Amino acid sequence: MLKGNFFRGLGYLGEGFRLIRQPGLRLFVIIPLVINILLFGLLFFFLGELFAGLIAAAMAWLPDWAWLQALDWLFWILYGAVILLMLAYGFVIVANLIGSPFYGYLAELTEKHLTGQEVNTDDSWASIIKDIPRALWREVQKILYYLPRAIGLLIIGLIPVVNLVAAVLWFLFNSWMMALQYVNYPADNHKVSFPALRRLLGDTRLSAFGFGLPVALAAMVPVLNLFVVPAAVCGATAYWVRENGATRN
Repeated sequence: MLKGNFFRGLGYLGEGFRLIRQPGLRLFVIIPLVINILLFGLLFFFLGELFAGLIAAAMAWLPDWAWLQALDWLFWILYGAVILLMLAYGFVIVANLIGSPFYGYLAELTEKHLTGQEVNTDDSWASIIKDIPRALWREVQKILYYLPRAIGLLIIGLIPVVNLVAAVLWFLFNSWMMALQYVNYPADNHKVSFPALRRLLGDTRLSAFGFGLPVALAAMVPVLNLFVVPAAVCGATAYWVRENGATRN
């Protein structure tokens, strides 16, 4: 039987958005946010330049018909749609790789705030630098967990009839992955291994799906997905404090 509370899980992302406005937490929200905006701005620019060259080459290859040459606007619309999808699904992975040391420390400060401890950032930079190798390894573990399952779902999507359920399975899997992705930060701060984290989330699976669902949806919305990452870290920390305590009682 599935345990947890789906509706309670839904509320953690909203709580995360409230938490990122706390004075003691803002700095560790702003720094990775600025880095990600610059990175994706450059990526968008270079992809645009590359696609412009491809369109020009395609137009030169096509017959010199005025109406056909005028279709370059359609290619740009298609390009925009593809880029949005790429950014939606690629943003979380890249943003977490870049910001993982900051997000681990953000989770630590958030937990102190939620449990009533004094939030002290005096040794913040030393802690962030020290945790870089461990944080990056945890991100690699999540990617290694994600890839074979994602490939399996892609294969299912190619099988006639069976592929009708593929979209539902993708949706559930992405919701689970978002919960696993962000609850990982407070779990790592407590030296909980990645396999142990999966078991803990399994103990409150309904809450995990409830938390991961709005995060997965928000990650697909341009601009909003820039802010959802730190909010999800804070929301996941609230999840850890309350749900993890519930499983031990």
